[in-house]
Amino acid sequence: DVQLVESGGGSVQAGGSLRLSCTTYVSIDSRSCMGWFRQAPGKEREGVAIIGGDDTTTYADSVKGRFTISRDSAKNTLYLQMNSLKPEDTAMYSCAARVGYYCPSESRWRDLTGYDYWGQGTQVTVS
Repeated sequence: DVQLVESGGGSVQAGGSLRLSCTTYVSIDSRSCMGWFRQAPGKEREGVAIIGGDDTTTYADSVKGRFTISRDSAKNTLYLQMNSLKPEDTAMYSCAARVGYYCPSESRWRDLTGYDYWGQGTQVTVS
């Protein structure tokens, strides 16, 4: 079984930074593909960034150069460092885990059905 819990959300002014964390309290046996997704009011949930068991990363075009996804396997924790935040980054951010070492391909990684476990989310508000 897997439990994911996000933290680090909050309110910040445009241009500021936040660091989100996602802790896996009951981890998958092997290093797995994990990612961050977000959903703004009135919009569909979208992929932000993913990281594979081999630490290969993929980012949405809208966050490239501003966000960085990383993990600390010893702490069973996933991170999302968000810099140069914009009002359009305002959303509920959720972490997800996929059963498997490798992430979906670059053409399929945004498909929510490719992920098996989800956290409840943490709110990020940029003004």
